[in-house]
Amino acid sequence: MGEIEQRPTPGSRLGAPENSGISTLERGQKPPPTPSGKLVSIKIQMLDDTQEAFEVPQRAPGKVLLDAVCSHLNLVEGDYFGLEFPDHKKITVWLDLLKPIVKQIRRPKHVVVKFVVKFFPPDHTQLQEELTRYLFALQVKQDLAQGRLTCNDTSAALLISHIVQSEIGDFDETLDREHLAKNKYIPQQDALEDKIVEFHHNHIGQTPAESDFQLLEIARRLEMYGIRLHPAKDREGTKINLAVANTGILVFQGFTKINAFSWAKVRKLSFKRKRFLIKLRPDANSAYQDTLEFLMASRDFCKSFWKICVEHHAFFRLFEEPKPKPKPVLFSRGSSFRFSGRTQKQVLDYVKEGGHKKVQFERKHSKIHSIRSLASQPTELNSEAPDQSQQSATLTFGEGAESPGAQSCQQGKEPKLPPGEPGLHPSPTPRRSPAGNKPADGAASAPTEEEEEVVKDRTQQSKPQPPQPSTGSLTGSPHLSELSVNSQGGAAPANVTLSPNLSPDTKQASPLISPLLNDQACPRTDDEDEGRRKRFPTDKAYFIAKEVSTTERTYLKDLEVIISWFQSTVSKEDFMPEALKSLIFPNFEPLHKFHTSFLKEIEQRLALWEGRSNAQIRGDYQRIGDVMLKNIQGMKHLAAHLWKHGEALEALENGIKSSRRLENFCRDFELQKVCYLPLNTFLLRPLHRLMHYKQVLERLCKHYPPSHHDFRDCRAALAEITEMVAQLHGTMIKMENFQKLHELKKDLIGIDNLVVPGREFIRLGSLSKLSGKGLQQRMFFLFNDVLLYTSRGLTASNQFKVHGQLPLYGMTIEESEDEWGVPHCLTLRGQRQSIIVAASSRSEMEKWVEDIQMAIDLAEKSSGPAPELLASSPPDNKSPDEATSADQESEDDLSASRTSLERQAPHRGNTMVHVCWHRNTSVSMVDFSIAVENQLSGNLLRKFKNSNGWQKLWVVFTTFCLFFYKSHQDNHPLASLPLLGYSLTIPSESENIHKDHVFKLHFKSHVYYFRAESEYTFERWMEVIRSATSSSSRAPVLSHKESLVY
Repeated sequence: MGEIEQRPTPGSRLGAPENSGISTLERGQKPPPTPSGKLVSIKIQMLDDTQEAFEVPQRAPGKVLLDAVCSHLNLVEGDYFGLEFPDHKKITVWLDLLKPIVKQIRRPKHVVVKFVVKFFPPDHTQLQEELTRYLFALQVKQDLAQGRLTCNDTSAALLISHIVQSEIGDFDETLDREHLAKNKYIPQQDALEDKIVEFHHNHIGQTPAESDFQLLEIARRLEMYGIRLHPAKDREGTKINLAVANTGILVFQGFTKINAFSWAKVRKLSFKRKRFLIKLRPDANSAYQDTLEFLMASRDFCKSFWKICVEHHAFFRLFEEPKPKPKPVLFSRGSSFRFSGRTQKQVLDYVKEGGHKKVQFERKHSKIHSIRSLASQPTELNSEAPDQSQQSATLTFGEGAESPGAQSCQQGKEPKLPPGEPGLHPSPTPRRSPAGNKPADGAASAPTEEEEEVVKDRTQQSKPQPPQPSTGSLTGSPHLSELSVNSQGGAAPANVTLSPNLSPDTKQASPLISPLLNDQACPRTDDEDEGRRKRFPTDKAYFIAKEVSTTERTYLKDLEVIISWFQSTVSKEDFMPEALKSLIFPNFEPLHKFHTSFLKEIEQRLALWEGRSNAQIRGDYQRIGDVMLKNIQGMKHLAAHLWKHGEALEALENGIKSSRRLENFCRDFELQKVCYLPLNTFLLRPLHRLMHYKQVLERLCKHYPPSHHDFRDCRAALAEITEMVAQLHGTMIKMENFQKLHELKKDLIGIDNLVVPGREFIRLGSLSKLSGKGLQQRMFFLFNDVLLYTSRGLTASNQFKVHGQLPLYGMTIEESEDEWGVPHCLTLRGQRQSIIVAASSRSEMEKWVEDIQMAIDLAEKSSGPAPELLASSPPDNKSPDEATSADQESEDDLSASRTSLERQAPHRGNTMVHVCWHRNTSVSMVDFSIAVENQLSGNLLRKFKNSNGWQKLWVVFTTFCLFFYKSHQDNHPLASLPLLGYSLTIPSESENIHKDHVFKLHFKSHVYYFRAESEYTFERWMEVIRSATSSSSRAPVLSHKESLVY
């Protein structure tokens, strides 16, 4: 009598013959004793709209009923689900798992309890079981039908097409239209029927499990995915809606999200009668008050929402179930409610350890008789998903998500992916391409020029040792392998919708589908974004001040790379000498502290300027010069630290040169996602920032008339910063050249002493060299004393192999198009060797002629380094053996034995040298200097050529590249777009971009549209991007007296 009775007949509909255990128990635990007593029958409505009856003791806690439902379904990941019902006041509430059922459901005979999804994880790849994904897909289908999951027509049609594919199988237009006539998946479905049928045609061969996977991939990107709105009012009485998600508490106006409070920002949640209170952690960069107050309809509504917030926080943020509070002796104050059950981390760990039996099930609505299950596939494929979704998990687990220590703890098991290099790391398991039987592995097919032009983030390289970072780029591809995070290579047909993380049948990364820079995976849903945009002041000075704020945020993030991430990594190892540590970190920490305070002041001033607070006195605060003057004067006291940065850079490079362990350590750190630029670049950031302040103040002084009340402070601040820049200018030029030489050294094989006193970098780029085998692409490096030419090595290091050198002393240069019949051809005649090269265009040839002639003149006037210094590296403990003569070049060298080269460590494949190689262009030191001065950050709306909506991104422009972030708070970019070779234009009328402040970037078949918030920001983005897409034609002429000595 004390045990739960289940009806045997419907039990086989979704379950196997025997139970696989109770979902909310850890391994080895036994179910709690079921209270004896009177049994009560409770009707449960399942997600497939059928009803089941369960008899449980009426004194049993709610957990017993939920466990009974999960056991009946053989549902292992039952912790994501819950039971909801209308209470005696007709308010829909969740069943409390700790309270007796009889105290919650007063009249069980007249109540239908619904079994629904309660916790929506940030990434559906965290759901390991096919049954779980199927139930989530049913929830999405239900939310669509009820109008709870709102989206644009394209997204709705795509969602329904996947539902149709899972229910009736492959495309048949007649069957499709009959099925859609009988089943209404969304209100006003008739208007979308043609689009649904069109999308369904693209899903041929897709199994129901794959359709569920793709459905969730699209749904999870929608703003209303998993959202239940709770009506409320703010302090001003404005009607809003509150909601809770895995990331925190959200605020909606209608169906538009207007604000979000992440769990990391929330210190305390409470309610008092009808008032719901959110107490925030102190934040220097926030304009909000410490405590936010919202008014709800009644105390019951307020308490119900407070409970679900507590449960969401515990499930997604805690590592284990919170312990119960001790009962008070005399009286209690406040609610004793707490979360009960396993947290998401415990669920992931339990399934990962294999503590369950994989079962098959039948889909109620599907007419496909196959019961193929992903769970029945090999275990090693199924167990890959938790590791590959760790990135999403780290956003929700733990309070210290922002600290590098906490993140490294969370990311202990990064995906170990082979870099996709031909012949070096073959994939251990074959991967099936969605289109036919063409292999999708990078070893079998290199990407074509039509692939997405986006450099992916660095992923982990597959090794038997602890995970080592790797670029994961495709060596030997005709251009940069520009993929999304976790991608591996291969080509994907444009008409196949793939997940940007995992495809359901292989658990491998889907190529060329980036969450930011590829629109095939899901249509955007922010068509209405124009109506959501804030109304900013129209004064140009305001936008200049805002540029200071946005770039200051990026600058602080760059400082944190050194003082937080690098220092945290250094503290765990004993590779760096104490003298070097004391030279680097103590000189960066005061800067970070100062600029944190500086940013706070700027944000406060902008808030007053926008009228977000103290509106009655905002007229006195429509200025920025006083803030700039005060802080630049304070910055002068930090000049001693700024002088040390050049010394720190030299000391670090000397330490790397003398210590193999330190070299490997720094190289591995550079491969981390947070280090999105070369490490030594971050050491020079404080010097670069001074030039940015100078440029901003020059624009302000140019904008203001002399009579303006802010002009005086701006002019004084400009005088102060100009003095500081002048004092540090010599150091800055010297250090930029020093940094560039060391960066180039990492890209070259066959030369160990590139950095010598007096050597100056002038230009690098791709030229075609004429030999007995015709024109062959080579990479040329021009210095003030020598011209090197290299080829791209077929090694794991992605470096360039030096084939020859031409000393500039005594060299002559002449155009020879007529002699050789090759366009844009030059003959370079040295004292020992002559070569014929061809540029890709007339303008490229002119740049090379100008710079080479200037370098020849410099070499004639000065006694530069002897050419012998560029001999191949001798074999020692610092570099591998090289047996190739520096002056000889043979194509056989490229295919000869490479045992010594293959011992090279992994090297980033997305440096500027590689970009120039793939885009067949060049870049000079003048261009690098201009790029240092032209840096910009801010929000942009981005649109693809064939997409409808605009997506809001935080974009950072630096070193000829756009880096894309979801928000300015992210620690590392999700993707990047090198701009060399791209054209910058304004859309034409025929492109139907009916928006203001839009510019267009295009390279071959790749087209992107970006939209700025104002005329000023539009002009600034055009200005800085133009500096990267149209390189300078001449390097600075340095006399022998200005030669750089280290």
